[in-house]
Amino acid sequence: MAHIRLKNASISYPVFNSHSRSLRTAVFSKLGGNLVAHSKSIVVDAIKDLTLHLENGDRLALLGHNGAGKTTLLRALAGVYPPQTGTVDIAGRISSFTDITLGMDAEATGWDNIIFRCAFMGMSFKEAHALAPSIAEFSELGEFLDMPVRTYSSGMFIRLAFAISTSIEPDIVIMDEMISAGDAQFIAKASTRIEQILGNASIFVIASHDMSIIRKFCKTALWLEKGVARAIGPTDDIIEAYLASRSETAAT
Repeated sequence: MAHIRLKNASISYPVFNSHSRSLRTAVFSKLGGNLVAHSKSIVVDAIKDLTLHLENGDRLALLGHNGAGKTTLLRALAGVYPPQTGTVDIAGRISSFTDITLGMDAEATGWDNIIFRCAFMGMSFKEAHALAPSIAEFSELGEFLDMPVRTYSSGMFIRLAFAISTSIEPDIVIMDEMISAGDAQFIAKASTRIEQILGNASIFVIASHDMSIIRKFCKTALWLEKGVARAIGPTDDIIEAYLASRSETAAT
């Protein structure tokens, strides 16, 4: 049975020999959390002392402004970022859409990248070669697959990465915003595939600023602020509290 269990998990990023205010601001906006100054480094406290248990059937949305720690938490839930303190226990096959181009090589052909990315996702080469024809068909890239992906438009590159990343049926789906890639027809096809994957997945976690998507797919929401869990509960309740807080902040 799939599960994700975080207990008192904390994740920090040290940034050495960087003291300027502009760099601190840039790091903060990219990684989230609090900045803590040391004599020779800046430490970004992205996630602090977080406990979270997700079991079969859970559909969780992450709320928070940019820099709140949502992407860091997604990567921790996907097993990419181990915590410096606390523990993460993950059971089940994961499909993470936070970094869907990891493992791909711009100089290699589309066909080669199908194999590279599949291997990066944990498949054997035999499995990758078996899936390659269906991935190619879904991507609709045709003869472009024989060309280096550096020749692709950004939309074509994302379409290929999406086709590969959705070629397995995972137990756990981790997503940073809904993916839109290509023209309207391809986006509709991609949305259908995403809904099929979510219908079969045991656990789904998404970070999004789109409240309609959150309400549609998630039963529970976690509100993050500077790497700390400010509230967790039924989706509508957390959205209402989060939006009210943003309105109060804007008014002051």
